[in-house]
Amino acid sequence: MPLRFRSTLFSLLLAAGIPATAHEFWMLPAPFSPAVSGKSLLTLHVGQDFEGDLTGFSSTHVATLDRYSLSGRDDLRAKALTPTVVGGVEIRPAQAGTHVVAMTSMPNFVTLSADRFHAYLHDEGLDHVIEKRKAAGTDTTPGRERYIRNPKTMLRVGGKSDATYAVRTSQRLEIVPLENLLEKPRGSTLNFTLFFDKQPLANVLVKAWHRHDKQVTIVKARTGADGKVALTLPHAGVWMMSAVHMLAVTDSADVDWESYWGNLTFEMAGKGK
Repeated sequence: MPLRFRSTLFSLLLAAGIPATAHEFWMLPAPFSPAVSGKSLLTLHVGQDFEGDLTGFSSTHVATLDRYSLSGRDDLRAKALTPTVVGGVEIRPAQAGTHVVAMTSMPNFVTLSADRFHAYLHDEGLDHVIEKRKAAGTDTTPGRERYIRNPKTMLRVGGKSDATYAVRTSQRLEIVPLENLLEKPRGSTLNFTLFFDKQPLANVLVKAWHRHDKQVTIVKARTGADGKVALTLPHAGVWMMSAVHMLAVTDSADVDWESYWGNLTFEMAGKGK
């Protein structure tokens, strides 16, 4: 996956303007499978089609950053870099098994023309928001949005995995596996539940992304009434899951909509693409 560093200011501005072109925002560890007490570097990425640029952690951008394991929760926010540095957060997990790192971003804001707003809503499966705007007679007005990112990643430390894959974090919008996906080979059908405010979220479009060289595979499905979704992932390697949920805003005169962007990255077992 080609990656390019940008200046800190431009990276943060790009991250702030993500919904303008429905950019994804994800977290990656390098490596996904470190040795016990070995180094893994967590980085944030912004782009499209699971290809993008590195953007920086910063204390002004990160609301929460936590690592979960069988030992419990470890607050990593203090490790977030200063706003003047683009880079990553280094962790050295001391316990073998599954480690989940979850972040919640500070709120960001964007205003889009009606056409651009509706195009992005359609791409993310949010056509019901378009219909609500039409019903309210506001479909020709700009889309004023507040949005929050909920990226999450999953590591396999010391060649082991455990039930931590199912841990529930503090994220409002969260993609949670229903089985140990770190033990599943390519071609498996994986099951997830999408939660919002700890409750299953129905009828939301969930996408799974995989990139090999210049080829991108996208698998899509909607959650059922129980918030569950099943996706068959044909390739080994790194996958990214994404989902977007949007609500009408009632606490501000400056924005009309609030969106939450759930994201999960993990490495599927197997060789080859």
